[in-house]
Amino acid sequence: MTMEDMVGVLEVPLKSTEFNRSITKRGVNLADLACLPISSGWYGTPVEENRRLIKVQCYSKEGTVNFYMKPIEGVTALVDMDRKEVLAISDNGQNIPVANGINTDYRYSIQKLNGELRLLNPISLEQPKGPSFTIEGHLVKWANWEFHLRPDPRAGTIISQAKVRDPDTSKLRSVMYKGFTSELFVPYMDPTEGWYFKTYMDAGEYGFGLQAMPLDPLNDCPRNAYYMDGVFASSDGTPYLQPNMICIFESYAGDIAWRHAECPITDLKVTEVRPKVTLVVRMAAAVANYDYIVDWEFQTDGLIRAKVGLSGILMVKGTTNENMDQVPNQEYLYGTLLSENIIGVIHDHFITYYLDMDVDGSDNSFVKVNIKKQETSRGESPRKSYLKAVKKVAKTEKDAQIRLQLYEPSEFHVVNPLKKTRVGNPVGYKLVPGATAASLLDPEDPPQKRAAFTNNQLWVTPYNKSEQWAGGLFVYQSKGDDTLQVWSNRDRPIENKDIVLWYTIGFHHIPCQEDYPIMPTVSSSFDLKPANFFERNPILGVPPNFEDDLPVCKARDSA
Repeated sequence: MTMEDMVGVLEVPLKSTEFNRSITKRGVNLADLACLPISSGWYGTPVEENRRLIKVQCYSKEGTVNFYMKPIEGVTALVDMDRKEVLAISDNGQNIPVANGINTDYRYSIQKLNGELRLLNPISLEQPKGPSFTIEGHLVKWANWEFHLRPDPRAGTIISQAKVRDPDTSKLRSVMYKGFTSELFVPYMDPTEGWYFKTYMDAGEYGFGLQAMPLDPLNDCPRNAYYMDGVFASSDGTPYLQPNMICIFESYAGDIAWRHAECPITDLKVTEVRPKVTLVVRMAAAVANYDYIVDWEFQTDGLIRAKVGLSGILMVKGTTNENMDQVPNQEYLYGTLLSENIIGVIHDHFITYYLDMDVDGSDNSFVKVNIKKQETSRGESPRKSYLKAVKKVAKTEKDAQIRLQLYEPSEFHVVNPLKKTRVGNPVGYKLVPGATAASLLDPEDPPQKRAAFTNNQLWVTPYNKSEQWAGGLFVYQSKGDDTLQVWSNRDRPIENKDIVLWYTIGFHHIPCQEDYPIMPTVSSSFDLKPANFFERNPILGVPPNFEDDLPVCKARDSA
């Protein structure tokens, strides 16, 4: 959908007498309506054929800017997006009141009237000599890194031609040709009439970059951040600006790059510590109620971290219940009662990354390093067992369809078999998973067929310029016949090829009252980490901080 599509359909239900009657009989003034365009998915019904469909649901914004907490439950309009006409209206929640929305306005101007919660003194990173990075057009140079950065209407942020400088040769070496958020899948776990279709593909249906909001200086990004605008095309080709869409800044949170202190028994008085400063590229997309904070973080030791933070507002369901005491034992709420007449519905978030790795060149191999328990033979050792690393090169795509398993641990390496270190190891990077989740939906469930790219956490495919979007080129109302699963099932050769890694960060979200009325941020990440890429620790020669380097030692001396 384009922004014009989304805005254009919101007026259509208001031309329907039946729709307006459903709203007003709930005591909601039409002037207080706030409506959302909701992608309808695909379920194989006759009405879906040869039509571009969308569903519209509405909320009351009376008394609060947080209208998401005041759903008009049970009223859904099915709209033909092209003809701008209502095809059907469902109205099955007439006995469900609109929540009162008391104390749900999250704005500072409102909250401070009730007494602000000042827990901290102001804090800021000072850089007396300015930032250490430079930006030439879209080329970012920082420390030992260079990479190209651009905003994209579908992916949001695209990092490309990421290269790191070798400390021994001073030459830039390629790590990743292109990396970006390929697709998001957000299914809600409520099969009822007004909810079953809420299985969003936020990049392919709405445009992850199109939903990026201007970043707020000093709060989204710290001082000395550099801001980059997005320039996109509207549906008629007219260019328009997404201001302050991306920020780039250096981050220091007191973390340590490396350290060692020699213990007293050696009689060596040695303490060596190096501070860790990183470069962060950030975008925040507000996809209706949810806010996604997407970071690419670069470290001087060669590590790249991709991180996703989730905040914003829950998508909630109206209910007649005001207290759990009113809920019969057999009634399932599909979520958590958060406040009077409000249920936070259980849902998942899956964020799938496209990672076109070029480790010291374009022809790479994927190596699964299985960590196996090895039992000792009788008389071999006082030990009964130890761990053994068993390497296996993936020959074809199906060898690299991987579901993470806690008790069958592995490392996942991308190596260049033609480039060796001084002692003979193939140079490589490894993907280090963070906390993630697996989709538990039935593989034949229509939403899961469309989101089959979440069937595994890790995939490897040979590079194909037509295979960049994990849910397919055209996601809206897709049937799931052009997904990463379909491509990977061809089982093409991937050894010593130009290969692409696909990794999915996942979250199961069972809402709790602390998520109401706005959610504290929860995050997960994964790393691309050097594995025999350098001859030794690449930041061995980095100097420590000295007192004279820093402008102040006492907080009150800070300007």
